[in-house]
Amino acid sequence: MQHQACSRPVVLIVEDEPLLRWNAVAMVEDAGFDVVEAANAIEAISILEKRRDVRAVFTDVQMPGSIDGVRLAHVIRARWPPVKIIATSGRFRLRDDDLPKGGRYLPKPYAGRDLTGTLRDLLGGT
Repeated sequence: MQHQACSRPVVLIVEDEPLLRWNAVAMVEDAGFDVVEAANAIEAISILEKRRDVRAVFTDVQMPGSIDGVRLAHVIRARWPPVKIIATSGRFRLRDDDLPKGGRYLPKPYAGRDLTGTLRDLLGGT
């Protein structure tokens, strides 16, 4: 599967709750980013293996399956070091050392401006 380079940065949103994922997608698209969606970490890894244009991943921490959002963040950093990582949770408060170096934590509920501002900060504009 080939993907052409986009002029807009691509963000992968990983969220198992459809309504929360839809809301995050709308916020990020409205801010001028292209979005790819995954419902869990396995889907996210599969997307990253196929696409070379993903510049950032926004992932929920608590997801079903064997890989949660924190573990996914570490897999991403090991396999795709340039990809920026933002993790969110309404249940867990992450510490600085829970995420790989450079990863950001955004507590739920988050405002769209906080999410998009963090993406712009990590990706250098847009």
